[in-house]
Amino acid sequence: MTDILANPLPVFHDRDCDLSIIRGKRVAMIGYGSQGRTHALNLRDSGVTDIVVGLKPGSKTRAVAEADGFKVMTAGEAAAGADVVAVMTSDEAHRDLWRDELAPAVRPGAALVFAHGLSVRFGLVEPRDDLDVILASPKGIGPRIRDLYEAGEGVFCLFGVHQDATGGAHALGLSYAAALGCGRKGILETTMRDECESDLFGEQVVLCGGIAELIDSAFMKLVEAGYPAEVAWFECFYEAKLVTDLMYERGIAGAFAKISNTAEYGAYRTGPRVIGAESRAAMDQVLAEVQGGGFVRDLMADYDAGSPDLMARRAALGRRPIESVGARLNEAARRARETAANDD
Repeated sequence: MTDILANPLPVFHDRDCDLSIIRGKRVAMIGYGSQGRTHALNLRDSGVTDIVVGLKPGSKTRAVAEADGFKVMTAGEAAAGADVVAVMTSDEAHRDLWRDELAPAVRPGAALVFAHGLSVRFGLVEPRDDLDVILASPKGIGPRIRDLYEAGEGVFCLFGVHQDATGGAHALGLSYAAALGCGRKGILETTMRDECESDLFGEQVVLCGGIAELIDSAFMKLVEAGYPAEVAWFECFYEAKLVTDLMYERGIAGAFAKISNTAEYGAYRTGPRVIGAESRAAMDQVLAEVQGGGFVRDLMADYDAGSPDLMARRAALGRRPIESVGARLNEAARRARETAANDD
């Protein structure tokens, strides 16, 4: 078997990064959602004093950015005077945003920073040769990254230089990632291709698609077999976080050492049956669709049509029985807390 750790990725920490680099730049944060807000706040708290936010006119997040103390302007206006343009809008919006607003405005020698490599990897954005292009992808949901930063901690970050027009992209990218707080945990150097393709695969097969379908299918199997919906919800959904947290803290083997012998023995017997040959064949197909660009073509086709497929699937997910069971149990718990608080 090939040693999968024979060529480990370079890992950088705060001691390897020069925060003075990003502190001396004007940063345009394009987008102020989950990632954009966290990036802007963490950069500011790390000593970056010149940050502007670029948003569409009438953006719902404009008031949030202004309340946080940032000057808000259009994306083009923000990019025009910036040394670093951090593109933090949704992936599918990058194509039109780059073509219509950013490309005409970004000055030669500036740096483009992306938290995900999709738009560059699949040609939605084709940066000019006179720009630095950097990946700074903290591995976490924006608000959680922010919470950890404020607690003096950080998350791992995937970092890469896709294009180095100035000769300073590597140092700048490390400085940016460290300002997010990622140097406290670890900044791993990779490529936009590897980050993008593995991220899409992981989201679809495990983190979002696979987990959601596995939980819902197991829940429905128990309900259809006559077990109470509430019991099925606890066993297939509620306890998933407890086990995942244990795996996060200790690794899979370490987690298995802490669970009951019954659960551990059952996992060894049953896991390979649930995730067997058919599942692995499906993984092969998903990876091929990701690598070949089929997934992104479908994503953009739906986006260009107004996202009817995405919206329909989102609505259908909200109608699944597991959602109503969970909502009812959580609402009962909330009412009980309120009653207890009033009694006190």
